[in-house]
Amino acid sequence: MPGTFEPLPGGGAAVALDDVEISIIRSLAVQLLELIGPGPAEDAPDDPLAELFAEGPSEPPSDPVLKRLFPDAYSDPEQHATPRDAEERRAYSAEFRRYTENDLRAGKRDNALAVIRSLDALASASAGEGGAVLKLSVAESQQWLGALNDLRLAIGSRLEITDEDDTDLLYRLPDEDPRKPMVMAYLWLGGLQETLVGTLMP
Repeated sequence: MPGTFEPLPGGGAAVALDDVEISIIRSLAVQLLELIGPGPAEDAPDDPLAELFAEGPSEPPSDPVLKRLFPDAYSDPEQHATPRDAEERRAYSAEFRRYTENDLRAGKRDNALAVIRSLDALASASAGEGGAVLKLSVAESQQWLGALNDLRLAIGSRLEITDEDDTDLLYRLPDEDPRKPMVMAYLWLGGLQETLVGTLMP
């Protein structure tokens, strides 16, 4: 089981994690939370309707990682044949983003928080034992799957991975390459993600 998710009887998944692995995943999830940012009503906690009716941004994020996590709903407007086509696509993308990005951000925040909370509970339960077996319900497994996907997208963006050929090159990086630790995390998270997907398949 080390390093791989396995199905639990009755649904859900389990994986054995040592203290270092717990720390790495938790740290990455915290960084993801910081990158996504707070909700639109963080400054107005006394108004429960503020976030519900808050409109999101209409422009894509400038940060390449956020742009990868929250891509335009329509294809790149610059790729269309005429300026009018490009302008229409840009308008459609802006409108779609305005009404969906807040919900997408909230979902990604919830997934990252679920990962952090489950790891904190695991660390507390296994204090001094050097690691433990994390057991997730089906719902928790889905949240973990979403968070692992977001973490890989974020790291892949930083590594400028755009296709499978880029991934193949990562295996051949020399140990002294400064990107090596990030590459190892990217590949490891990919393995976790793949085995978690396998546990959720009927």
